[in-house]
Amino acid sequence: MHRRTLIKAAAGAAGLSFLKAPAINAQGVWPQPGRVVKVIVPWPPGAANDALGRLFANRLQERLGATAVVENRTGGAGLIGTNAVIQADPDGYTFLASAFNTAVMPLVLKGATFDPEKDLEMMARTAVAPLVMVSTGARPQKSLAEVIEAAKTNPKDWFIAISSLGSAGHLATIEFRRRAGLDIDMVPYRGTAPAMQDIMGGNIQLLIDPSFALLPAAREGTRVRALGIATAQRSRLAPDVPTMAEAGLPNYEFNSWYGLWAPKGTPGEITGRVNALMQETMRDPEIVARLTNQILEPVVEPIEASKRFVASEIVRARELLKLVNFEPA
Repeated sequence: MHRRTLIKAAAGAAGLSFLKAPAINAQGVWPQPGRVVKVIVPWPPGAANDALGRLFANRLQERLGATAVVENRTGGAGLIGTNAVIQADPDGYTFLASAFNTAVMPLVLKGATFDPEKDLEMMARTAVAPLVMVSTGARPQKSLAEVIEAAKTNPKDWFIAISSLGSAGHLATIEFRRRAGLDIDMVPYRGTAPAMQDIMGGNIQLLIDPSFALLPAAREGTRVRALGIATAQRSRLAPDVPTMAEAGLPNYEFNSWYGLWAPKGTPGEITGRVNALMQETMRDPEIVARLTNQILEPVVEPIEASKRFVASEIVRARELLKLVNFEPA
């Protein structure tokens, strides 16, 4: 059953001059009074995808005077909601608020037959959650270098959890094992929560996943240690956590990212206007502070930069999954 949130129309007063300029398509000015803009989130309420989708819908109201509906169209590991957007009319009244998994879904799910670059219009990346590597506090090793040395010496005594196959954490784990020269087993879980329970209990030793999922536990006590964050520079989200490069693994950068898509063929005037809207939004100090509290970093970049980034992510994902002979399920 779809969860729908109606956001009533309001006049958009403030904003960039580009945002105020009308976008024109075959139907006339966009958004048209009385027409509903549908933002489909292919995941349940409460997750980062959902929060960012609702932020987008609110901004459509506040800046463009639109009426927006957020639909949590779940199922099929995100495929049902994604397909709904792909099949929608490209008229600027249906958008997708999703994440990294949209780009790699055809590599992971057998039923995902779409091409994310050919069947969807990437409009904007909105936020990122840098990946963090944690270890169990039940082991004496306190640094990444010590962990790698111990795991090389006794590889059968070390296991690394995978919270979800095909996730950003899964790809980062494949690359970590390759770069560190480790032959340790990857253990798949159904979500971060059960994996973290085993990390805290000492039943499994390592996990790489988004910062918002791991940092709270690492900050609370001694059962979980943050070994490194997969960013080029130290993150303001966790300034006390060294980068993976500082910890001994240079040029190791991974994050879970979020974005907005439209059906292929949506007019450039509309997708450009959405991109400008989100660039303005992600520069807003109040929004930045809100995202920081959720352990997310805002992204401000033009459409072409977002498209290039997504294309590079697809290439990297394909190469890493091929290394472990991963087959879509």
